Amino acid sequence: MKKFVVIKEDLKHNIEAIKQYAKTRGKDDNGNELKIIAVVKMNGYGLGIVEYTNFLIDQGIDFFAVATIEEALQLRKAGIKEKILMLSSTAIKEEVEELIDNNIIITIGSKEAAETADEVAGEKGKFIKAHIKVDTGFGRYGFIYTKPEKIVQAIESLRNIEIEGIFTHFSLAFYEKSNYTQIQFDRFIKVIEVLKLNDINIEILHACNSSSFIRFPQMHLNAVRIGSAFTGRLSFKNNLGLKKIGTLESQVCEIKKVPKKFNIGYSNIYTTKRETEIAVIPCGYADGFNIKTGEDTFRGIDKLRRLVGVLKEFLKKEALYVKIEGKKCRVLGKVGTFHLTVDVTGKEIKVGDKVELSVSPKYVNTNIRREYK
Repeated sequence: MKKFVVIKEDLKHNIEAIKQYAKTRGKDDNGNELKIIAVVKMNGYGLGIVEYTNFLIDQGIDFFAVATIEEALQLRKAGIKEKILMLSSTAIKEEVEELIDNNIIITIGSKEAAETADEVAGEKGKFIKAHIKVDTGFGRYGFIYTKPEKIVQAIESLRNIEIEGIFTHFSLAFYEKSNYTQIQFDRFIKVIEVLKLNDINIEILHACNSSSFIRFPQMHLNAVRIGSAFTGRLSFKNNLGLKKIGTLESQVCEIKKVPKKFNIGYSNIYTTKRETEIAVIPCGYADGFNIKTGEDTFRGIDKLRRLVGVLKEFLKKEALYVKIEGKKCRVLGKVGTFHLTVDVTGKEIKVGDKVELSVSPKYVNTNIRREYK
C-alpha cells in the first residue's frame, strides 16, 4: 500500500517561518501586515488540495489562489468558505458563470474577459470582485503593460465588478543572475502609477511568488503569492530554514537472488556484477519517483547542465537510492512505470518492510493517499 506522508510539524514550521519573514516588511501606512495569498494549485502542490488548504486555514491563512476552475470547485464542494482567487483569466461565458455562482474572485486579463464578466454578473444580479492581471513580459494571461490605457478603459467600463486587486507574474525570479525580474517589477509599478493618475486606486497589489518573495523583499508591495515555499522545495538556497515536505512510502513486495551477469530492468542498461539479492518495490515514475521535467523551460546554459546530468547518469556516476527501514539501498536499472528494483544484498531486508522514496510532492500520483501525521 502506497501513501504520501506529510509531517504536520514540519509543514507548520515552514508556514511559521514564512509568516515571520513576511513580518520583516513591517506594516503599511494603514497598519496592515503583508498579506499572504496561499497558492494551492496542482493538488495543493501535491499535498492534497483539500487537506492542505484546511491545514493552512488552521494556521491562520484565509486567502487562497488556484489555477483552474476544477480546483476552485473542489475547494467549495469541500465546504471551504474562505476567499479564493482564480489566477487564470477567461472570457468563456460558461466558465465565468461557474466562477461567479461559486463566489470565486475572478481574474480579468483582457477587454473580452472584462466584458464577459460584467455581463454575466449583471445577468445574475450580483456585484462581484476581481483582480486585474498585467502581462509585464511573461507572454501569457494579462493586459500588455505597454498599453495601460486599455486597463483604464476596461475598469471604467465595469458596472457590476469591484476591482480589489492587481497583479503580475515573474518569469525568472528563481534565477540568481538576472535583472529581468526588476524590469518586470518596474513595468508593473508604472502601470499602477498610470491607474492612480486616472483616479483608480486598487487595494491589493501583488507581484511576488515564492521565489521573488524570498529573494526580492523590496518587491513585496502589500500582498504575496506563496506556493512552493510552503513545501520547502525551492530551486535556490535560502536562509529561512525551510524543511522539505512529504515522503512517498511503500513496501517491499518481493525479494529474490539473481546470478552474476543478470539483466535488471528495461533496455538492459544494468547487469549484475555478482550474485545479487534484489527487492522489488511497487513504485515507479507514474507515482512521481525520479520524474525529470522542465527541460523546455531552461536557457541554453541550463540545457547544457541537463545534458551533463544525463551523461553522468549514462556513465553510472550518479545513482538513485531509496531507504528501506532506514537503510540506504541503490536502485538498479531503469525506473519502471509502476515498479523499481533495488540492491539489498547483505542488508537483511524482508517482504513488507517500509520503503521511503524522496519525490517532489507535485509529481506524486493524485490517486495515492495523502496522510497527515
